Amino acid sequence: MTRLPWQRKRRGYRNSLTSRYLLIVCIAMLFLPIVFPLSGVMYGYVNDLIQNEAVSKDERYTNGVELETLWHAEAEALNTASPTEIEERLVQLKDMYPEASMFWVDGENRTRLTLSNGESVPALWSAVEAVAFMKRAVNGDPFTSVAFIGGEWSSGQGFMVIQLPRKHLYQSANSSGESILYFILLMLIALMFIVISWLFFVRIRKRLLRLRDAMTSSNDHALPEPVVMHRSDEIGQLEAGYNAMVEQLAKSRHREQEEAELRKSLIANLSHDLRTPLTVIRSHIFSMEQEALSINGRKSLHLMESKIQDLGALIDNLLSYSLLTSGKVLLEREPLDLLRLVRESAAAWYPLWEKEGIELDIELQDGAWVWRIDELWFKRLLDNLFQNVVRHAKGGGYIGIHRTVLDNGVQALLISDKGPGMDAKTPGTGSGIGLAIVHFLAKEMEVDCQIQSGTQGTVFTLSQPAGREGGREF
Repeated sequence: MTRLPWQRKRRGYRNSLTSRYLLIVCIAMLFLPIVFPLSGVMYGYVNDLIQNEAVSKDERYTNGVELETLWHAEAEALNTASPTEIEERLVQLKDMYPEASMFWVDGENRTRLTLSNGESVPALWSAVEAVAFMKRAVNGDPFTSVAFIGGEWSSGQGFMVIQLPRKHLYQSANSSGESILYFILLMLIALMFIVISWLFFVRIRKRLLRLRDAMTSSNDHALPEPVVMHRSDEIGQLEAGYNAMVEQLAKSRHREQEEAELRKSLIANLSHDLRTPLTVIRSHIFSMEQEALSINGRKSLHLMESKIQDLGALIDNLLSYSLLTSGKVLLEREPLDLLRLVRESAAAWYPLWEKEGIELDIELQDGAWVWRIDELWFKRLLDNLFQNVVRHAKGGGYIGIHRTVLDNGVQALLISDKGPGMDAKTPGTGSGIGLAIVHFLAKEMEVDCQIQSGTQGTVFTLSQPAGREGGREF
């Protein structure tokens, strides 16, 4: 079933990271009005647990408020009671609360009955002693409650006192303790929101790191690895785009390899097919040279032979480049005397240089100079450099082959000419395949190849540092 654009947009927003985080924020804001009543309920529940635990220790002693209420109710119930009845009731209360101390002061300020646990009580109370006693009792230990018998001082029956050490009472949390507990509950709820937000962003970071690792890793084909999609949010869309890019790169690499194989096959076939007609043309040119020809005719034959030689060299370069870049040729590097290879190649090219009027300036010191190179393909590298001089710089009439020491102490082979430079337009300007082969072979044999070219000539500098298992001198 095809989804409409607004349906796809709504579905994408529902699965987005923004909507999920906004949902977390909205839940936090809606939950905030519930936090305060919930904290109160939780505090009350904890408070009840503490109280129940305290009561379970001794149900007679709950808290000071209830004990004081009970004491005042007992005093009021003794209204118009005789002294004997008051004393009997106080004895009964003492039996109920044995840890408490009790005494009764009548209307004439005389202590009538003392049920004390060791504390002395004045026999006759003055106003000063009464005030001092009341002052000591306020918020002191023991807990003290004073009640007028009959409920009022005007009853003339005096007052009765109960004292109980506070260790026997349930100590309710003070206001500061209540505030701390309430604050802790609020902080726990806030911490819960922070943890949820932190987990939300940790998961995002983990997915981004996984995507980064996939981008920086590669498989056997030097392509990044695709990732597995778990969600369709923004990061999921990024992963989908990344996977699509990897797929396109793989297709492009495969297409490039197919084109390269086709191109190499075409070059190899063309090189093979062109050699046969070139051989036939050369044979006919040789036959025509035996005939009686005019001077212009012989010049034309020489020109044709020169161009055929150039075409043959181009075909050889094309075939060599195709073989080298296809990986079908394995260079066998071994320690070889470089000076011997250079002298042999120069000797093979000397007749052509002499014919073209090119002066040879060779200066190679005695002694072996060993490089780790492939003999056949290094000679091909030298042949391409020497051919480059003949084709593009023979107007300078000079080629130099020297052994020198560079600024970094490494010995190098210099091949120089006095031609117009590589940027100049010459009649023999080609496609540059010869130099491409030179650079490719130098790289494969770990030989540094530097080129300096200008209007005064071109210099090729070849060197192989000792750290590359070459360049040893004997």
